[in-house]
Amino acid sequence: MKGPAAHLDSLNDAGARSALLRCCGSKAWVEGMMRRRPFRDDNILLQSADQVWNTLSANDWLEAFAAHPRIGERPSPSHGSAAAWASAEQSGTSTAAAETARALAQGNTRYESRFGHVFLVCATGKSADEMLEALNIRLNHDAETELRIAAGEQAKITRLRLHKLVQP
Repeated sequence: MKGPAAHLDSLNDAGARSALLRCCGSKAWVEGMMRRRPFRDDNILLQSADQVWNTLSANDWLEAFAAHPRIGERPSPSHGSAAAWASAEQSGTSTAAAETARALAQGNTRYESRFGHVFLVCATGKSADEMLEALNIRLNHDAETELRIAAGEQAKITRLRLHKLVQP
């Protein structure tokens, strides 16, 4: 099985843009990645993903965050083909106790009111209680600190999704 770099390098421009947009919802990130093609190997791809992400503006980060469903909610069709990935990534919420699910929903609302964007956490492998704990801790941050933390979580999600491009 070929890796994500070989896969992306084998696609035409439209296919590569579409695949990259599934990994990160920032159009500026996608265009930055397109300028770096061909990637040649997975390490170069992942380094490029991080480097491009770190050059983006806060508005570009917010655009990427907006492509994610709230923690604990089913992704809507507006989240496109990445919806199945989001559901799998948040699978820890599917068995959450009713009280935890309710607390996540309330926390999401408080977080969005406070920071103006969706609560973003790399949810893969985390339980609903772990996500709730992270949300409650992060509600205490100032806006600049929280934006940087959310951007770091998006970078982790993007790396995982780049690998998912070639998983069956």
